[in-house]
Amino acid sequence: MVVFLTGASSGIGEALARHYAARGATLGLVARRADLLESLGRSLPAGAETYTADVRDLGALKAAAADFMAKHGVPDLVIANAGVSHGTLTEHADDAEVFRQILDINVVGMVNTFHPFVAAMRKAGRGTLAGVASVAGYRGLPGAGAYSASKAAAIKYLESLRVEMRGTGVRVATVCPGYIATPMTAKNPYPMPFIITADEFARRFARALDSGKDYAVIPWQMDLVAKLLTVLPNALFDAAFSRAGRKPRKQ
Repeated sequence: MVVFLTGASSGIGEALARHYAARGATLGLVARRADLLESLGRSLPAGAETYTADVRDLGALKAAAADFMAKHGVPDLVIANAGVSHGTLTEHADDAEVFRQILDINVVGMVNTFHPFVAAMRKAGRGTLAGVASVAGYRGLPGAGAYSASKAAAIKYLESLRVEMRGTGVRVATVCPGYIATPMTAKNPYPMPFIITADEFARRFARALDSGKDYAVIPWQMDLVAKLLTVLPNALFDAAFSRAGRKPRKQ
């Protein structure tokens, strides 16, 4: 199996890299932090091709994809996992740039990850493009407007891409994590129901893709919570979440 993965240096990305490496996959790993990425690559049983790049840089992603495919052929699986999360408040001028960064990384970065592979996968008539979104995209969470907006956009983008790829042999899968224990969620100053480890998420992620699912919420309990929130009347949602804890803003 040949797998290309962004956001690989820590958290969910690192867990996914280790999971697929344990299954004997040939890996191409992308992240911004070169030291962590190279250390991860060296620690894997068969090593990995590592590419230090920012997913906002389409040129860098195209170069990494071209190098990886030249060495290992068209991937069986491309995972767009790179993402960031910070608390944001529209009233703060400093947060305008944070909004831009979150949307660029979480949405445009996903497009940049998939773009270099689509033509080759379509020509081969096979492969899976898997995007990591979030249940935070189901409704707008207070104090996390940029993150919720980015993940809502990711969900809709992946849906559009799935329909576009219909009949080509290329599958598009949307995976929405709930609360996963990572450095990103460690900063959350509020309860996180049904939280699971990143390693457990990776196992469930792979199982969902292996089963042929094109949409999965992990853990499954958060699927029920998210669906309930989508049908909750605005008055009730607003009353309940106006008192909810807020993610810390970027310092």
